[in-house]
Amino acid sequence: MSSGADSAWQPRAALEVLRERARLYAAIRNFFAARGVLEVDTPTLSHAAVTDPNIESFSTCYVGPGGAAGLPLFLSTSPEFAMKRLLAAGSGPIYQIAHVFRQGERGARHHPEFSMLEWYRPGFDHIRLMEEVEALLVAIVPALRRSQPALRLSYREAMQRYAGIDCDQAPVSELALCAERHGILTSAAMANAGRGVWLELLLSEVVEPQLPAERLVFVDDFPASQAALARIRAGQPPVAERFEVYLQGMELANGFHELADAAEQRLRFEADLACRTEQGQEVVEMDGRLLDALAAGLPDCAGVALGLDRILMLRTGAAHIDEVLAFPLERA
Repeated sequence: MSSGADSAWQPRAALEVLRERARLYAAIRNFFAARGVLEVDTPTLSHAAVTDPNIESFSTCYVGPGGAAGLPLFLSTSPEFAMKRLLAAGSGPIYQIAHVFRQGERGARHHPEFSMLEWYRPGFDHIRLMEEVEALLVAIVPALRRSQPALRLSYREAMQRYAGIDCDQAPVSELALCAERHGILTSAAMANAGRGVWLELLLSEVVEPQLPAERLVFVDDFPASQAALARIRAGQPPVAERFEVYLQGMELANGFHELADAAEQRLRFEADLACRTEQGQEVVEMDGRLLDALAAGLPDCAGVALGLDRILMLRTGAAHIDEVLAFPLERA
């Protein structure tokens, strides 16, 4: 199909790819229906933006009837906070297929608007949820039915195996030397970066490219500094009960044994905002409604978010995310 301006009205994805997306969504719905997980729908617009310094929200403004004063709103970067409010209200196990929006994301595997599957399992920890994630992926990615069972590595094991460092013991200087040995060029700003930033760099640039491509790989027990919204398990050192899932060099999912402590969640939001201030990013209001829901009582649960456009890329053999989108950004 021509990419000229005269054809910009046409869909980018082939009709068969659109049919394949419909089949994918049907398979997901059948999977969860068989397991008694309720499909829910939560708002795309929210009063609060995400505080995570690594994610930037799209903002907009609602103007009421008669031109009433505008109300600042944000497009959802994930349905997580609204779904946790449903969990606290007694929904039981739930899932959602949602469009989500993130600033600054564009590339072969990234798009500012993308499709996400998110689900939550009361009574599950992250270990049990990993088993269900594998079962779902085997059901919806045909190539996995012929592959070996998933490889499971702790974050520390992955760093030792593929980067040659002990991330629990190595000082920042050793992490920087590891990056240099692997030919990673860093900016001057990295000179003052903490251990967490260096570890994230080594995971993405050294470890992830070396993970086996032909089978699922789960990496769990992240450093406590990368807990995000996961519980931290006591130990020497403490670790976050968090996992990520990879296949064919792509990160597919990010899951947590969910933090349910409202006071701890507030502290993490405050730490995020302090980091945003230090980095010159917009400082946003933390989501008070989520904090109220946690205070009311979030059930012990695990949750995971999975990128559906990337799953569709695997199902169709697409090399670029635009190939599986009806109308990517430039044609929207």
